[in-house]
Amino acid sequence: MTEHMIRPIAHMRSDFAGKFGIPRQAGVVEELESYVVFEPEYRKAEALRGIEGFSHLWLIWQFSENLRRDWSPTVRPPRLGGNTRMGVFATRSPFRPNALGLSCVKLLAVEEGPEGLMLKVGGADLMDGTPIFDIKPYIPYADCKPEASCGFAPDPGATLRVNYAPGAAETLPSEKRAALTGILANDPRPRYQHQPERLYALDFAGHTVRFTVDGDELTVTGIE
Repeated sequence: MTEHMIRPIAHMRSDFAGKFGIPRQAGVVEELESYVVFEPEYRKAEALRGIEGFSHLWLIWQFSENLRRDWSPTVRPPRLGGNTRMGVFATRSPFRPNALGLSCVKLLAVEEGPEGLMLKVGGADLMDGTPIFDIKPYIPYADCKPEASCGFAPDPGATLRVNYAPGAAETLPSEKRAALTGILANDPRPRYQHQPERLYALDFAGHTVRFTVDGDELTVTGIE
């Protein structure tokens, strides 16, 4: 039997140069727009024939910044404060035996760019440059399970109120502001950090966003 090596078919082009600030789950910030850019071998119009008929897609990708030779059967989910260990297969931790991720995104458009056909998607939770191994259509009658239980990761519920210091928002292009507000409202800080005096810095869309959090209120102090 000939061994078939798994290899990327595309990579993500997003506004996140680093991991900090990326939504913890896909679809949480629907205003986020990204592009799936295909590798030369897969830039074929026929490979996308019929894809416009689906509103959402599954992306199978790699936690490329967390590759390691060893693995642990337990991890410490941030949702539990980073102190409680759970089985790796009971979590969505990036520290996995094969470092694979799975995200459901909204298909916004199929566009022609300098690198051929690209998929414009909404709500992705991938860092810029992330390798994508496969794309499959999301099928509601098979993939949606409203009765599913969430274990130790229930819907977080309330979000933060986001305020901008005078003039801060004007530094960011207007088409990026709704996405940034959604990211900040979902509290990008590690779950265990709650220092109101701490100044955080988030890299987004080529800008550095500085903010503080006091209780349920987040204030953007500046965007550079």
